[in-house]
Amino acid sequence: MANVTFSGPGMPRDCTVYAVAGDTSTILALAKRHEIPIPFQCQDGECGACLIKVTPLGDKKPMAVGLTEKEKLTLSVNGKLSKDALYEAETNDVPPAYRLACQYIVRDEDVLVEFSGEPGVEIDLRR
Repeated sequence: MANVTFSGPGMPRDCTVYAVAGDTSTILALAKRHEIPIPFQCQDGECGACLIKVTPLGDKKPMAVGLTEKEKLTLSVNGKLSKDALYEAETNDVPPAYRLACQYIVRDEDVLVEFSGEPGVEIDLRR
């Protein structure tokens, strides 16, 4: 079981939901099931509208969920995935901060998922 806390400006407060272990649904599917207003368009990893920032919570070592080829390309083209961050994810299992909600599958860890409420716009990192 994983706790996923969603935080975005269009929400009256943060919302924590449970993701069932072994479920292969994406963060976007989980958000839609719980009426969390993450913006999206293609739902296929090509447009970047569902850009999210994922922060692991708790004391566990963060688990890198493999980046799909579409996610690598879309995040790289949009300047959200540097070559160094890609190397760290693929070689050292260090998850990148920015992901696409339509591609990210929840693993057995608690995470904070932040989104701007505007398609493809990153959240303010100064918070």
